[in-house]
Amino acid sequence: MHRPLPLALLLAALLPPGLQAAENPPWTYNFYLENDLFSETDRHYTNGIRFSAVSPDIDNYLYDPRLPRWVRRVNDWFEPLYPVPESRTDEVHRNIVLTAGQLIFTPEDIDRTTLDPDDRPYAAWLYGGVGYHAKTREKLNSVELNFGVVGPAALGQEAQDFIHELRGFDKFQGWDHQLKNEPGLQLVYEHKRRIRELPPGTGWGADLIWHDGGSLGNVATYLNAGAELRAGWRLPDDFGTSALRPGGDNSAPGRGDPRMHGGLGIHGFLSLDGRWVLRNIFLDGNTWRDSHSVDKEPLVGEAAYGISAVYKRWKVSFAQVHRSREFEGQPKSNSYGSLSVSYSH
Repeated sequence: MHRPLPLALLLAALLPPGLQAAENPPWTYNFYLENDLFSETDRHYTNGIRFSAVSPDIDNYLYDPRLPRWVRRVNDWFEPLYPVPESRTDEVHRNIVLTAGQLIFTPEDIDRTTLDPDDRPYAAWLYGGVGYHAKTREKLNSVELNFGVVGPAALGQEAQDFIHELRGFDKFQGWDHQLKNEPGLQLVYEHKRRIRELPPGTGWGADLIWHDGGSLGNVATYLNAGAELRAGWRLPDDFGTSALRPGGDNSAPGRGDPRMHGGLGIHGFLSLDGRWVLRNIFLDGNTWRDSHSVDKEPLVGEAAYGISAVYKRWKVSFAQVHRSREFEGQPKSNSYGSLSVSYSH
């Protein structure tokens, strides 16, 4: 529950002027918002926001002229992160992804000014990142590196207070007990495989998209796996509904996507994701300093269902997400709404 403008300006600053107002339509810009007000609650994972820019399909991260020179130089630093394509026969396309985002977490009791040892800590995570995609028609490998800060410097209280004041809501009173400032680093890998019954963009159809991967770092360390089932009219030629989770950014639209031809498409989707969690700083607390913490659940599941539509260069999706209990003593599972808007230009 906060203002997206500073993050939008930050992401815009990452892009060269030629890409911010490009005449050609290859870049895809994404906005994600996850908020528990969609479920009429205000607790735990209470808000997430993310902006990303996905490059057009390129041939090489270092030499492709469609990338500006400074991006190619930065890519040279991250060459060990480049994902390896899984096919030597199918045509391989690559994308680079630039991201900026913020996550906010609170306990349930909005009025409590003292620390609640039985509920999760106040916490926020402000970050930027770079990701690399390597894909064929049926497979997508993604590697993403996020870096930022946890603690007061992540501006979680300021962002939440701004929106609560704007909408006339009461403010949370316990932010003095939030996690302490700590730099954060997160390396994420995700593999997706798409199984299609009908070619995309041709009419009624369905597909199934499997994913598996993991995260390593002081912010989060876990393994995850899941799947998404889509069915509807003129399915997008991509790898599913973009998610705010690390590694969840989609690829650029494929050649058969309705967005590439100015068409209309609509479909429903159901997705599942399970995690084996080894570390979660938002529950385990600060890495090197004493802080509030709770005992996390090692296995966490999510189920989401929703609807998505594409029209001309736009794609809009909304999902209702249900997440299982994340820590011992949590009275019940959480739910929140997830909105994503993409524009290819």
